[in-house]
Amino acid sequence: MDVASNLQTIQKNITRACEANHRNKDEITIIAVTKYVTIERTEETLQAGITHIGENRLEGFLKKYDYFHDRATWHFIGTLQSRKVKEIIDYIDVLHSLDRLSLAKEIDKRANKQVDCFIQVNVSKEASKHGVTPEQLFTFVEDLQAYSKIRVIGLMTMAPHIDDEAELRRVFRDLAKLRDQVQEKNLAYAPCKFLSMGMSNDYTIAVEEGATHIRVGTNLVG
Repeated sequence: MDVASNLQTIQKNITRACEANHRNKDEITIIAVTKYVTIERTEETLQAGITHIGENRLEGFLKKYDYFHDRATWHFIGTLQSRKVKEIIDYIDVLHSLDRLSLAKEIDKRANKQVDCFIQVNVSKEASKHGVTPEQLFTFVEDLQAYSKIRVIGLMTMAPHIDDEAELRRVFRDLAKLRDQVQEKNLAYAPCKFLSMGMSNDYTIAVEEGATHIRVGTNLVG
């Protein structure tokens, strides 16, 4: 399927999810995850009207950034190694995987601008996933005050790859509650307005539970 047709289906699903939960569909940002696709397919994505592009590997990101530059808003959604920060940090618009102080320290050292970040939270507590635990989150947020280049715009999680809808909803709801608790602190460096959650297999559930940013690869670009 072409990207435009895929996008139409996704937008219909988002509209339905928003209407069922009294949300405005304009609150939802679709991030096209292009990590496995070509420059040509990414071009098709931009032509379809999706300008938020997500990459999770340094090499793939730099290749696409060199080609498209400011035609896209660039989201880095993968784990970022501290030693790689200097190669990428001034080119990305949003980091979705802030999960440790050593990374925050390196960003603060290397960045020439303030970086919008989602804190990655391992809500499901899976050993295979990165992220701070819910119990660690608030101390982590407090510690980030020391790093002026970091701006926490929201929280991110990756739900388990399971068919248990009730468990998926629990994960997404728990992240939303944590976001609300951080937001209530009214921290200038951590407005924490947004929720990055939901991928191809579960984005409609994520939207129903409050997602503002969904990261869609397979269902959008293949």
